[in-house]
Amino acid sequence: MRRAALRRHAARLTLWLLGSGAALAAMPARAVDCRDTDFRGNRYTVCEVDPATEDMRLFLYDKGGAPYGQFEAINARLQARGQQLAFAMNAGMYHEDRAPVGHYVEDGTELMRVIPNAGPGNFGMLPNGVFCIGEGTARVIETLAYAANPPKCRFATQSGPMLVIDGELHPRFLPDSTSRYIRNGVGTTEAGDRAVFVMSGNAVTFHDFASFFRDGLGLPEALYFDGNVSRLYAPELGRADYGRMMGPVVGVVVDSE
Repeated sequence: MRRAALRRHAARLTLWLLGSGAALAAMPARAVDCRDTDFRGNRYTVCEVDPATEDMRLFLYDKGGAPYGQFEAINARLQARGQQLAFAMNAGMYHEDRAPVGHYVEDGTELMRVIPNAGPGNFGMLPNGVFCIGEGTARVIETLAYAANPPKCRFATQSGPMLVIDGELHPRFLPDSTSRYIRNGVGTTEAGDRAVFVMSGNAVTFHDFASFFRDGLGLPEALYFDGNVSRLYAPELGRADYGRMMGPVVGVVVDSE
């Protein structure tokens, strides 16, 4: 009993960075399930969220219209309301001013329209897709399907390319590719009852990354977020990545204790 109690206590204590200092923050033990794992010779960090029970949101601009840019800026805003992040990750490509490249909805307000056409870079490597957070659900939806029958999304972010579409890898991914980056993205179930965020622990190809979502996690839909900027906030693992200023960020919000 004592060991079990100690494990429960330890699971609720995490070390996370705030500005230049450090603070201990207590997290609900089951808000987000994060773990490190290996698959086919590559390392990954996986964070699973139940959209039906957790408060998952997208963050981009503060009330003054300035991009948050960093996880600690979001946390500072939440702390004024007695809340904090239990998990966060950069969530979609953006321009130099950190405006989203594609479709973006925050708290029901559309800030950027859907971009349906092909274009340069990874974003324009069709098919791309939209990560939609609805009422108790979270789904990755291919862009043209999304545009043809727009779902009700409280939050949405468009990115690309799709990693997995209806259980199939993106047709342009090559097993023998030499393009390797630290990559991050999200996969969901068909029902939208499970959202799984992944960041590679080493540089991987698109084919490797997509295969992990499909074959390692059993997810039929997955969307690429980024590779030049891949950042994770997972206090459960003692992790708070810092670096270049970010655009859209996805996070799970919990009450502070």
